[in-house]
Amino acid sequence: MAEVARKTIAPVRDEAPEAPVSLAPAEKRNARTAATEKLRSMRRRDRLRYVLFALLPIVLIIGCYVYVTGGQVMSTDDAYVQADRVGVSTDISGIVLDVAVKENQHVNTGQVLYRLDPRQFQIALENAKANLAQTALTIQAMKQDYKRMVSDADAQEAQVQLDQTNYMRAEMLLKSGTAPQATYDQAIYTLQNDKGKLAALRDQAQMQLAKLGGNADIAVTDHPQYQQAQAQVDEAQRQLDHTVITAPFSGIVTGVPAIAPGKYLAASTTAFFLVDTDNVWVDATPKETELTYVRAGQHAVVTVDTYPDHEWHGVVESVSPAAAQEFSLLPAQNTSGNWVKVVQRVPMRIRLDTTDKNLPPLRAGMSVIVDVDTGHPRGLPNFLTSLFGSAHRVK
Repeated sequence: MAEVARKTIAPVRDEAPEAPVSLAPAEKRNARTAATEKLRSMRRRDRLRYVLFALLPIVLIIGCYVYVTGGQVMSTDDAYVQADRVGVSTDISGIVLDVAVKENQHVNTGQVLYRLDPRQFQIALENAKANLAQTALTIQAMKQDYKRMVSDADAQEAQVQLDQTNYMRAEMLLKSGTAPQATYDQAIYTLQNDKGKLAALRDQAQMQLAKLGGNADIAVTDHPQYQQAQAQVDEAQRQLDHTVITAPFSGIVTGVPAIAPGKYLAASTTAFFLVDTDNVWVDATPKETELTYVRAGQHAVVTVDTYPDHEWHGVVESVSPAAAQEFSLLPAQNTSGNWVKVVQRVPMRIRLDTTDKNLPPLRAGMSVIVDVDTGHPRGLPNFLTSLFGSAHRVK
């Protein structure tokens, strides 16, 4: 350091003869002060340089330690809040009678959202009920007709037995020569004719019994025709019930101004949307290289960009079995020679704990940052692999 000082002061002494021969005392003091300050500045720079050289190994050691012991938490900002949402609609067509909610209103499960004009559906229901009553009367008449047919068949069977007796008598008289041939022929004709009538009555009775399902004592409510009419009544009642549209779950309605009383809505037309605010989750798409130790059930901390001072806790609910691009309409096809490897992203779902009512409400689509505690730091082997493996790949 003394040599450096002498070398530094030497130029000052060499320059002295070039100055005027006679210097004022103040100028001499200023020159000596400037030289001293310059010497001190150089000494400070030398000391800072030595300190930096001494801190460099320490910084490297600390950095390696942090890298080796870190990596336990997988973090990604490619994540968004998601919630159940449904387009409110109904499967019948009709004219909007009234709207019972307002834009961005919170509704509970089963709360009325809007109504359609029920008049046409009430008429259809009354018609179906009348048809049901008529069907019951028809079935009762069918049962009575069957009993009458059976009775007629029994009477006709008695007539056939009488005709059979008359035929046998006429045959005996014809053989004995007492009765003429015409009497015998008339007996045969009457017997055959009455047998035909008996067979027809029995066929009609069987046909009527078949209409009763093979059971003459069947209950009216068990008959297929009655059940068909009852189904028509149930369908008409269902359509009438669907003129009142209720909330399938609690949440917030949005897009309500899209409909108004008097507007015609076709079946399955979305009137507005209902978003669930109680059942929310986070869909994240981290890089595939970040999912090495991520497993379902691991604890996660979620920070929402809208509320930077609050944290939500949750767990990894599931990890997709395929990368996101596998579900695209036109997946990438790397068949050319100029192939470039691109890191893929794999969807992951985080189930949030929203039981703390002191936390602000979450909205679907909000951007979040997800930190998943994998419980697995990088470790020295991974550090050496990343260090020397990268160098090998460079070579």
